Amino acid sequence: MAKRVHKPLTKSQLMSHLADQTGLTKKDIILVWDELLAIAYKEAKKEKGITLPGLGKLVVVKRKARMGRNPQTGEAIKIPARRALKFRLAKQAKDEVL
Repeated sequence: MAKRVHKPLTKSQLMSHLADQTGLTKKDIILVWDELLAIAYKEAKKEKGITLPGLGKLVVVKRKARMGRNPQTGEAIKIPARRALKFRLAKQAKDEVL
């Protein structure tokens, strides 16, 4: 018997579900979603991050410069310092899902 693969919700499916559950139009839900994303990106750029209660925190982390290896040649290379975006799950989300 073939193993059933569960596909994640698409944005369209998620927006439709939220519209059905809230009684708002799909267009209104999309506007709210887009504004939430815009706020999250703007706040994350400020390097203080943004907390989404019950879900987690979007933060920018600074990675230090370090030495690494080229996997093909084994040659030592210097990896420069950089900034990276990280999402830290809230304890509540972990407890609900796991």
